[in-house]
Amino acid sequence: MFDQARIADYQRMVQRLRDADYAPGRKIRAELYLGSGKMGPQLKYADKRGAPCVVIQGGDEHARGEVQIKDLVEGAKAAAAIPSHEEWRESRPAQFAVPEAKLIDAVREVLQRHGVKWE
Repeated sequence: MFDQARIADYQRMVQRLRDADYAPGRKIRAELYLGSGKMGPQLKYADKRGAPCVVIQGGDEHARGEVQIKDLVEGAKAAAAIPSHEEWRESRPAQFAVPEAKLIDAVREVLQRHGVKWE
C-alpha cells in the first residue's frame, strides 16, 4: 500500500491472487495491508503473519506495468550472510520485478520454492 488513491487497484491485485490456485485445489492466501504507507511496518506485518513473500507496486512500478516480488524466506537467509545494512540495501537479495501480468506465476513460484502449503 503506497497510495490510498490506488486502493481499488491493490484490492483487484489481492483478489487476483486469492482467485488463483497455488497448486491444484489450493488457493493462494493474500492480504492487503491497510495501515500506513511506509514500507517498514508493512514488511514487519508480513513477517509477523509468516508470509513467504510480498508484492510491491509503487508509482514507478505501476507506470512500467510491473510489480516487485520480495521473497521474505530467501531474504532472511541472505540477510544473515550480508555484513552491513548498506550492502543489503544495494543488493536487494530475493527481490525481483515481473510484469504485472505475471504476478500469479511469480507468487506461485515463490510459494512452490518454499513448499508452502497454504489454503
